[in-house]
Order: sequence, then structure tokens, then C-alpha cells
Amino acid sequence: MSFSASITSVGPVVSGKNIRIPSQRIPTGIHVSINVDSRRRWKSALKVLSSEESVVWGDTVTLSSRASHVFSVEIRASYEADRMLGNGELIGKLQMSWDELLSHGNKPFDLSFSRVRGVRPSLTLKAAIVHACDNQNDALSDSLVDCELSRETDAGHARFAKYVTRKRVSHLNHAVQHFQLVLDQCPVSHPDRATALTNLAWARLRGFIRNDLEDIDVTTSLFREALALRSEHHLDYSSSLFNLTEALTWRYIKKSTDTDIREAAHLYRELLPLCPDGTYLRSIAVGENGVDYVIDECNKPPVDASDEGIHLRRVVVEICPLGHQLRHDALHWLAQAVEARFEQCGSIDDIDETIQLRREAVSLCPEGHAYCDTYLNNLALSLMSRFDHQGKPNDLDEAISLHEEALRLRPVGHESRDFSLDNLGGALITHFNTRGDIDDITRAVSLHREALTLRPSGHPHRDTTLGSLAVALDIRYDNLHVIEDLNEAIYQYRESLQLKQLDHPERHVTLFNLSSALCSRFTQTQENEDVDEAITLCQESLALLSLLHPDRYFSYMRLQQAYLSRYQILHHPADLSLAIDKFRLASQHPTQGFPQRIVGVYNWIVATEQHGHGSALEAYSTFFELLDAHLATRSSATSRREAAASFHYARTLPVDAASCAIRCDNLPHAIELVEQGRGQQWSLASRLRTPVEDLESANPTLAHNYLELSKLVSNAAQNNSATITNRAAADRAETEYRRLTRQWEAVVAEIRDIRAFSRFLLPPLYEGLQAAARQGPVIILIASEYSCSAIIVPPSGDPHNVPLPSVTLAELTNLKDRFARAIRHARIMGPKVRRNDLIVLLRTVWDTIMLPIVNVLQHGLKLKFLSRIWLCPTAAFMSIPLHAAHPFKTNADGSKEPCLEDLYICSYTPTLSALVRSRQLMKKRVAPSFVTIGQGKPGTGKGKELLAVDSELELVHKLVPTTANRTTVSGDAATRAGALEALQQNTWVHLACHGKQDRTQPYHSHFVMRDEHLTLLDIMEKDIPHAEFAFLSACHTAVGDEETPDEVIHLAAGLQFSGFKSVIGTLWEVDDSVAQHVVEAFYKNMFKDLEDGGVMDCTKAAWALNRATHSVKTKVPLEQRMVFVHIGV
Repeated sequence: MSFSASITSVGPVVSGKNIRIPSQRIPTGIHVSINVDSRRRWKSALKVLSSEESVVWGDTVTLSSRASHVFSVEIRASYEADRMLGNGELIGKLQMSWDELLSHGNKPFDLSFSRVRGVRPSLTLKAAIVHACDNQNDALSDSLVDCELSRETDAGHARFAKYVTRKRVSHLNHAVQHFQLVLDQCPVSHPDRATALTNLAWARLRGFIRNDLEDIDVTTSLFREALALRSEHHLDYSSSLFNLTEALTWRYIKKSTDTDIREAAHLYRELLPLCPDGTYLRSIAVGENGVDYVIDECNKPPVDASDEGIHLRRVVVEICPLGHQLRHDALHWLAQAVEARFEQCGSIDDIDETIQLRREAVSLCPEGHAYCDTYLNNLALSLMSRFDHQGKPNDLDEAISLHEEALRLRPVGHESRDFSLDNLGGALITHFNTRGDIDDITRAVSLHREALTLRPSGHPHRDTTLGSLAVALDIRYDNLHVIEDLNEAIYQYRESLQLKQLDHPERHVTLFNLSSALCSRFTQTQENEDVDEAITLCQESLALLSLLHPDRYFSYMRLQQAYLSRYQILHHPADLSLAIDKFRLASQHPTQGFPQRIVGVYNWIVATEQHGHGSALEAYSTFFELLDAHLATRSSATSRREAAASFHYARTLPVDAASCAIRCDNLPHAIELVEQGRGQQWSLASRLRTPVEDLESANPTLAHNYLELSKLVSNAAQNNSATITNRAAADRAETEYRRLTRQWEAVVAEIRDIRAFSRFLLPPLYEGLQAAARQGPVIILIASEYSCSAIIVPPSGDPHNVPLPSVTLAELTNLKDRFARAIRHARIMGPKVRRNDLIVLLRTVWDTIMLPIVNVLQHGLKLKFLSRIWLCPTAAFMSIPLHAAHPFKTNADGSKEPCLEDLYICSYTPTLSALVRSRQLMKKRVAPSFVTIGQGKPGTGKGKELLAVDSELELVHKLVPTTANRTTVSGDAATRAGALEALQQNTWVHLACHGKQDRTQPYHSHFVMRDEHLTLLDIMEKDIPHAEFAFLSACHTAVGDEETPDEVIHLAAGLQFSGFKSVIGTLWEVDDSVAQHVVEAFYKNMFKDLEDGGVMDCTKAAWALNRATHSVKTKVPLEQRMVFVHIGV
């Protein structure tokens, strides 16, 4: 059909579907070509093929019908998005006339092509007629360009497509020849070289896959070179990445080269973000023959704990995004690798990460999931590992709960029941070692015996169960001393060892466990063969372990056990020296967790004290250093105290260490040790509040960094895991806290590199601690099972030792109990009744404790009458009212023998460092403001009504000088928040309310407010550097706790920590009606000189309290005068 010169056909190419590539290559894009004649053609834009094998163009072309009666339409695949070489691979071609084109009118219609791989590709077109002038140019695109490279490339594509569809090797050979010819004409600098390399490589790869070509290495090199020629911003970079992954994957499939599958995983990590959702490339890349195959192959044993191996596992997790069906497997294998590294190197970061990974894996397994029991079991095992390393009780409890759940999912007959029986038994053994419930060990033995029945002779894991059962029997023997348990344990250990190959990764464990059991039998039978074999076994276990393997600690400890056992029987000094050497090596082993090392050092201390070894002081110092490092890993004050309390058997070590140093005639070191041991909770809490004025002068930048990081660490601690109920979130919070702490520690290390600050935040030496005695001597009272004595720290010079030969720890314990009974009895006595029980006790305190000290003060130090002294009691001394010591004697001339408070102005200090810190903060003084806080009507169930509170507040308000800014917070305003705000905004505070010391959880000690309790923890979290004085007219504000009795954790100490330099607290219950007499007398003495223009001075508080208690003797019973004590400057 002919058209006039003025008629032109316009055809939009709308879309295509069922677009499959004959050669099965992954195209960069699809285009449509309309060839009008031999010279001219129109080519559409290149569009990406979708995952549904469809393409959308929407391009429009204007074609003149004058050119010919017919034209051809082609669909072609391009493998270059940037610069095409040739016309691409032909997908379909057909010819049609203009009549046929225009017969569809203005409606879209489909063109269907010959079948390709089972489907018919089709195009959707739309045609219309427009009129144009005779001289209008045809809107054709570029003319057909013919060149050798293009012809050879197109020929290669055609031959390659025939090879794929017809499977004739001759077609492959021809395709390779064409593509090789093109490559030969594209030197390194040629813009089409990458394309030529890729075309040749694809033909060769398909031949290799079909076993028609053998060489895959050259093919891989071609793909690799093509990738190298395309930068990451090149349009064809993603295609080159995919091509190389295909080659590597197929080489792995055919040759099992692990490096190839690992590299493919790394390439997929880079490739997947470059493949938009919905594209054909992505659908292939993420399919079962793409990245899923690579993931599957990577998610297989063996576990590689090297940095490279772990990195690969991380890559695999990255290419398994949330929702991916293989993510839980990827998480599992990464956790296995990271945990293996933890077992080799002992890094807490590794076990934390392992637990986080395992938690996610568990979360991805809903109830009924095939692997739920496995992931629960694995998480429980990791929690056990962290408990062994860090000693967090929550980890142990959660692990047991998870093991119980896993066992429930593995009923009798389940193929993995034996694992859960063994693992739960092991967790219960650990629980017994921690809590001491004999039912745990009984059940553990039962579980291991059941597991052993499921692992008969020949079972691959029988050795593990034999060893676990032996451990349970061994521990039961240690507690119940049934010799049959020990003998069976040794038998089971031996059988387990026989089943373990020489290269078994757990052989060393069985070796040192058997050694321990043989030592136990040696102590009973004294047969040298047992202990000699024990030593040999331990030496063998050490030989199996690398120098930094965490389990070397246990080998050292079992070896010292053997040497020490032999020494105790045979008394060869060399054995004791060898045992001490192994204690030392175990304590220094860096990859073992702090809890185990702390336990080991405690046993070292026991051995040195028992056998009089000269390393005792070294052992004590090592214990405090390790405990300090362990507690520093805890983010909150509560968790630090709980961690310290878990070593309850070591609570007397601070005073025992001081006693040891005294016996070694090293008084300065005795003071350092008792200070370090007793003040750990406060020193760790206060390290973020250390004044840095001197550092700011020396290095302002470093000081700024230190302060900023201290703030970050402090904030992280206040948001710590103790307040987070979600365990995974708690773990993340702990990890973040540890990250910030390491940065903080790095800055501290920089500060210590400055010579003048070499001791920055380190336990203070005697020279620094002596500053506490600047205004008067400090008397440290040591109560140890080895000796009881006092050390007097003078303002200058050497300290003085005051032996207390008539005092023993048992007598002190009895004395404090008698005081408690006498105080309780005094409460029910009339105010005028003589307190005979108390008088007898106070006379005992004077005669046996304070008189020897007073003699040294008077005759040794020549201390003046009514000078200041500070008492720093330890252990049992802390529960005795030392300040009230009284001879209750009349001299021959009728005069009264003076008591301690007649001679000196007594104060207390929790530690020497606390007093030093308060004195340093005295430099920062501001205009005084005084607040009285009272709550006489607490909420329901919070205590009886205190009828005298309002009158006490009114009385104090009247006695405070008018020069001070005075406010009162009481009644409904005296809430937790209101009281906290008042504490922060005022420098002087008087607080009248119920006070409660929680002796089991001291940080929960509190003042009773209208709504919520104002706790010690609330107070500690506030830094109030300008605060000066607090009078705590409440009960039990200066009494410590039971679990860590040598850590002075009470309300008065908390206020001192927060910034109050001078505090009046109470030792027991206060009678609020009687206490007003003391309060009135105190403030009258405190402020009596202000009428002459003086200033409010918190350092007068001790003197004012001394005068007050003297002046109210006729009004206030003895126990209510003794109840008030002064703490601080």
C-alpha cells in the first residue's frame, strides 16, 4: 500500500512481556529496534527487565511510510548499559506492513514473536496517522553503522544463543572464536575491552557448566579483569559483580574451592544493594541458585574462629536481611564462630555478641519451629559461658530456664534429648556452686545418668557425658564426703579420657578434672601415686593449650592444688613455692574472667595465711586490684554491690589485709590496703566526679575530653541494664556502657602519662591519704580474725599502731550484739531510768578499745584538749558507738573521769578518701541557703505519724540566721521529687522524717516521703558540689549493710558522696519528741557566734553536736544522746 507524501505513521512502543533471553544471560536492559530499510532504523531507550520478565518503555517514534511498504521489529537484549558493542542478542524479530500497523486504529495492540524458552515474547504498540509537509524530515534515529567489532560481536551472540538452545559444541566454538576475535582487537586501553572480556567469559562459563570446556580459571580471570576495568560508579559495575560471582560459584560447585564461595559471598554483599527490587537481575541474584546457594554453602562447618572466618560469617549475615529464610542459620554460624574465638581468647565483647546473635536467632523461630530447641539450647550455653566469665546471676537463671524449655521440647525419644540432659545438668552444677542447694547437684547427677543411657558404648559423645557425670559426682563428694562418689568420678574421668583422641579440643578439661579428683583422694589416702599422677595430668593439659587460652587458668589452679596437697602431707617447701607460683600465674592470666581469677586469689590468700608464706601481701593486693577491675565492668552502683556481695566469703579481706601488713610492720601499706578494700564502691562511683582543676591548668584539652566522657559514661550508667527488663536491650546497654568506658579509660591513661598526674584515679598511697588527717588524727580500727588493733594517722609523720590485745573479733561481735539488745531494751524504759546495760558496755568500749588509743593521742601525739579526731571503724567496730566510750568512774578527789567526748571532738569518716574529697570540695563555697524538709504524715503503710516533725521544722527555721535564704518543704510538698529538688538547690539541709536502712539492699535505703521513697540511689545520682551541711533527723541513717559490712553504704555516706561535706546522722531509731532537745541545742551552738557578724561554717558541726549532747544530759536519755554522730569535715 502506498501513501502520499503528506501521510506519516506514529507508533508508541508501550511495553513488552514474556521477555526471555535465548542464551539465558542476565541482560543489562532490553530495547526495541524498528528497521525501516537497509540504511535507517529506530531504536528505543534501553529499559531494565523486571523480575516478571516484562519491560515498560512508552517511547514514541515518527516513521515515514514513503520509505518502503514493510518494516521489521526486533527485541534485543543488551549486556551493556553504558556503551553498547554491537546490537545485542536477538530475542525476537518479525516483519509487518504499514497496512497491518494502521489497521488497529488508535488502540494498543500486541505483536507476538516466536517462542523463546517456552514462552512467546510480545510487544504492545499503538499507531496513529498524522499529516506532515512534504519537506518534513523523517524522525529516524541513527543510521545503521557497520563495523567489524559490531559484526563479530553480533555473530558471537547469535552463535552463543544457538549453542544454549541446540547444545552443539560447534556453536560454542564459533561463538568463542567470534568473541576472542573482538577481544584481540580491544587492547587494554580500548573502551570496549570490558565488554569483549565479558562476552568471551560468558561463552566459556556456559561451556564449563555443560562440561564442554574444562578451563574455568581463565574464564574467572576474564570476568575479574572486566570488573577491574569498571569503577564502582560505572553503569555496568553491578553486572560485572554478578558475572564474577557466577564464575566463582560454578568453580566452587565443580572444584569445591572454599576460597571461591567465600569471595562470592563478599561480592554478593557489594552486589545486592546495587540491584533494585523488582529487577530481573535481583530476582536471579537472590534466588536459590544465586546468593541463597552461597549462603547455604557458607552456613556449614567447620567453624573458623579466625578474624577472616568471622568476617565471612558477618558478610553472610549481611546478605541475609531481616525476613530472609536463611537468616537464622547465618546468625547461628556467626555466633558459633564468635563464641569459638571467645573460648580461645576470652574477650567479653565476643560472648556478648554471641548472645545477641543467639537471641535474634531464637526470636526468628516461632513456637513449633523445627530448630527452636536447638537455638534455645545454644543461647543457654552462651549465657552459661558469660556467667562463668562475668558472674552475672541473671545469666545463670536465664540459662537454666532456657535449658528446661529446650528439654521440654525434646521429650523421651527425641534425637537430641541427650544434649539437653547433659547441658541442664551442667547448668545445675554451676547453680549449686553459686547457691549451695544440694538438690541441684542431686538432680544434676540424675540428668547425667539419664544422658549416659542415651549414649551407650560407641556413641560419639559418650566421653562428654562421662566427664559431666564425673564432675557432678566429684562436687557431691566435696560436699557430702561419700567416698564412693569420688571413686566413681575418677573411674568416669578415666573412661572419658580414654575415649578422647589426643587432638580432642576438650581433652585438657578431662585431664585437669581428673587431676583434681586424684588430689582429693590423695588427701584421704595419702598415696603418693595419686598426687604424682595429678601433677603429670595438669602438666599435660597445659601443654595442650596456647599461652592465651582461657582454660590455662584452670590448669594452673589444678596444678597448684596438687602441689599444695602434697605440701600439706609431705611438707616439702619446694611444693609450697610451686603452688604459690601457680596461684600467681592463674591470677595474672588475662583471658580468664575476673570472677574465676578472684576466687583463685582468695584461695591464694587462704594458703598464705595458713602456711605463713611471704606472698600474703601480694595476694591481698592482687585480690583488690582484680575485684576493682571486675566491679568497674558493672554500670550501676546496685550491680557493683551485687557483684561484690557474690564474694561473700571474702568480706573480711580488707581488715585481714591490714592485719597482715601490720604483722609485717608495714603500717602505711596497711592503711592503703584497708582503704582500697573498703572504699571500692564509693571510689568507683566517685571516679566520674573527680575534680580536675589542676588538670585543666596543665592540659585543658585532656581535661575537657575527660569531663565529656565522664558525663557520657555517667549517663549510660543511669540508663543501665538494671532498669531494663528486656534482656536483649539490657545486653546492648551493657555493651554500649563498656564501649564508652574503654574510651574513658584511654583518656585516663593519657592523663597518667603526665608526670604530675601519674596516680590519677589510682588507689591513693599513704602520702595522699594522710591529707585526711590535716585537721586532726584519723583512727582506723581494724577488726580481723588475725588481730585487732588501731592505726592512728597523724597530720604528719608516720602512722602509729595501737595493739588491742584484749579484743578479739569474736568478742567484738558479741559486744555489738549486746549493744543492739541494750538499745532495744532502753526504748521501753522510762527517760529517767538509769541505763545500766549501756553503761557497762560503754565502759567496756572505753577500757578495751578507746583508752589505749587515748593514751597514744595524749602521750604520743601530745594532742590538745578538745582537738578534732576522726574515727574510721571497720567490720564489727562499725556497729559499736565508739564515740560514746565512757569510763563512768569517779576519781579519788571526787572528780569524774573524762569520757572520750570530754577529751576530744569526735567525728566519723567512712573512708579516708571521703574525708579528703570533702576537704577538696570545701574550696567551692557559695552564699548559704537553708532548707528544712519534713514529712510527718507519710502515705498509707509507710510508717506511723511523726507528731513532732512540724514543730521541729519550725524550731530549726527560727534558729537559722536570717542572713541565710530559708525555705521549708513539708506536708504535701515533701515528695520524692520535691525533696530531691530541695537538696540540689540548697547548701544546708535539715531533714526530719522516717529513715529506713535496708541492710540487705543498702542502695534501697531511703527517707520516707509523701509519695515515693527518696532512696540512697536517688541521692547518689545527684552531684551537688556546693552542698555543705545536712542534719538527718531520721532513724538509721549511718548504719551499714550486712552483705558488704566493710563498705560503708548508708544514707549519711550517700549525702557526703553527693557533695555534703558535713553530715549529722543516726545509728538507730530516733525518738522525735526527745530529739528536738538535741536539735535545738545543736543549732544554738552552731549559730551562736553569727550575731557578731560570723559566717555559717559547716566545719563547726562536730563541735556543736558535742556541746549539744553535753547540754541535754538531764533531758535526753543516754541512748538518744548517743544516737547522733557527725560524719565529714
